[in-house]
Amino acid sequence: MTQTIFMVGARGAGKTTIGKALAQALRYRFIDTDLFMQQTLQSSVAELVAREGWDGFRLRESMALQTVTAAKTVVATGGGAVLSQDNRIFMRNYGLVIYLRASANVLAGRLAEDPEDTQRPSLTGKPIVEEMLDVLASREALYQEVAHHVLDATQSPEEVVEHILQILSDEKVK
Repeated sequence: MTQTIFMVGARGAGKTTIGKALAQALRYRFIDTDLFMQQTLQSSVAELVAREGWDGFRLRESMALQTVTAAKTVVATGGGAVLSQDNRIFMRNYGLVIYLRASANVLAGRLAEDPEDTQRPSLTGKPIVEEMLDVLASREALYQEVAHHVLDATQSPEEVVEHILQILSDEKVK
């Protein structure tokens, strides 16, 4: 199995942390689409959204997703990458999609602990727990639709990586 592995889920689900660890375990390349865009555009997500709006950001996110997709690569997608039907179809066709699922309270707690995630502007302007409830309410069905596998993101990163490695091993057997 050498296809791209896409990590999807809301902000704070652990896509980058788990993606990096998984890539290391598999000896794959790791790319975070938000970071890729920041580096190639020399602009933070917040600056990009301020300049081009969310629609412009989402368009660039789709282009980044397609650009970084390659064999033996783990890709941590932006939390909203699933909003585009084209992105969902693309990921399902070109790789294995893992949805890292966690409750709004867990996500909000992680985001409060990690100031780096404050670089991304609020989607709703609401307190973080309410925002995560809204985000999950609007995206849960999309995450479920695109995912080949749904994993519990409240487990330790090591446990989640171990679970993904088991999935990959099982799929090789098929």
